[in-house]
Amino acid sequence: MRKYDIPNPYEKLKEFTRGKDINREMYENFVGLIGLPDEETERIQQLKPSTYTGCAEQLAKDVDKYI
Repeated sequence: MRKYDIPNPYEKLKEFTRGKDINREMYENFVGLIGLPDEETERIQQLKPSTYTGCAEQLAKDVDKYI
């Protein structure tokens, strides 16, 4: 959300998640309503804990920089 200058992203996420059990449908609805471009919305809705690696691939390639 910050990448696309959506106001108060932390507060929106906190309001969505705080004290709730979130399921896939709720997550997809939230992502669809926050005002991201369509391509980004689709990409984020496809994320799964089992397949998300973040920037691990790039960090592994650059490991020599950190040793």
